[in-house]
Order: sequence, then C-alpha cells, then structure tokens
Amino acid sequence: MPEVKDIFTDSKLVLRIKDKLPKLFHMAELESARAGKIGMEVGSLRERIIVALLIYKFGSSVDTKLPITEPEADVKLDGRKISVKTITGDGGVKAVWTVDAESAKRFIDGYTPQCDIILVKINWGSTEGGFYLIPLSVQQEIFKRLGRGGYLKMPKAGTNPRGVEFSQDAIRAMTAHRGTLRIQINWKKEASEYDNNLLLASFVL
Repeated sequence: MPEVKDIFTDSKLVLRIKDKLPKLFHMAELESARAGKIGMEVGSLRERIIVALLIYKFGSSVDTKLPITEPEADVKLDGRKISVKTITGDGGVKAVWTVDAESAKRFIDGYTPQCDIILVKINWGSTEGGFYLIPLSVQQEIFKRLGRGGYLKMPKAGTNPRGVEFSQDAIRAMTAHRGTLRIQINWKKEASEYDNNLLLASFVL
C-alpha cells in the first residue's frame, strides 16, 4: 500500500525535490505576479506542483477529484486523505478557508485533525523550512496538548478572516516533532525563462 512517507525513503526523488522545488515555486511566483506583487493564486499553483509530485511518484493511486464536502483534504493517496499547504516565511498556515467570521467560529468549534498534512515552508535565501510530512497522529498529539484554543488561531473580530489559521505554537510543535518527516531544501532563486504556462513545467522536467 503506497504511503506519503515513501517519498522520504526514495533517495532519487528526494534529490529531485531538492533540485526542482525551488525552481518550480519560483516559477509559480513569476506566473502569479501582477504589478510586482505576488497574487493569492500562487498558493493554488504551488499546490498543483505538489500534487504533480504525488502523481509522479504514485500514479493512479492519487485521487484529485475530491468532493466539496472535504474542506481540508486536497487529494487522496490510496483512499487516505492529505492536505497540501505551502507558506512563505513565518506567515500563517491556513487550517481551512472560510468566507466569514461565523463560518470560522463554526469550523473551530467542531474541529479535530482529519488528515495527514504535506507542508512546504519556503524561506528564500536560506535552508530553513523545507518539505514536511506531518502525520495525523502528530497533529492529534499536539491538538490534545495545546487544546482547541491553543492549536487554532481565532480570526480578529470585525475583520474578513478568509480562513482559520493554525497557531504559531502548533506549527512549531508539529514541524519539530520526532514523528514529522522533513526534506531540507536550499531555497535559492535561479533566474530562468518559462513559457508563461506553469502547467507545462511538470515535476518530471
């Protein structure tokens, strides 16, 4: 049975991730840039790159056609739900996107960890962050330790939250946990040309 952790024991794929991910994520930023600013769509582009990686490794075992009733999961591997999250620097990591404060509160009140998380933390110009697999068991342990209020960050009243974030304490605890797997990446931007269509820049290039 294929598992996401198999990526971390595939030495050739690990080297490919170290080499390709900074280049592809840089291309995603170039693709989504408007008037010198990176647009919100960069997150979707980066997610598609990670899904392409999963398909490259696991083929038809990857299911990308998840129903809208799966608010956290982005993909399934052999039936097991996976959430894909990417973040630059120490910004907030969304647990879920929501449209208003009421939806955010409802999500928080009923939340428990549901699926494994692939988290990519990008730190341009350094080797901090990397490609992480945070298993469901690790999330459950940290959630129990911190409690709902310490694990999730409640949006500020009177604002449009556009989502509920994990707390910084939760992210630090999960990424440092002994059960979390990590591939260290040198986040180096390289000048490169691309054909204005990221879909043509597959992970196998």
